[in-house]
Amino acid sequence: MGSMGWDGFFVVLVCCGATMLACRVIPLFALKGKNLPEGVERALGFIPPAAFAALVANDLFFPGMFDAGPWPAAAPLVAAGVVALVAWRTRSLLWCAVSGVAAYALLSLV
Repeated sequence: MGSMGWDGFFVVLVCCGATMLACRVIPLFALKGKNLPEGVERALGFIPPAAFAALVANDLFFPGMFDAGPWPAAAPLVAAGVVALVAWRTRSLLWCAVSGVAAYALLSLV
């Protein structure tokens, strides 16, 4: 098998870029000015937290996380617990971010 040259790379890059742009822009124009059913609007409201949760879960849980011992793997989980508690009490994104960074920094010193 031969390797892909620069021409092939740019074709793939342009196709991927056009596909991503179409997937993001076409729904905006198709739904502009239309009222969606309440259930659909409520379901769409879950997309940002679900995407964020998927990103966080990817950093918290990974294969071989306990290979170096229980504490290096538990520190991010404990920090996430602190963030969950702060989120539950304050409902503030700012305090969640501050408490998460502080908890992780303190736990990494232990």
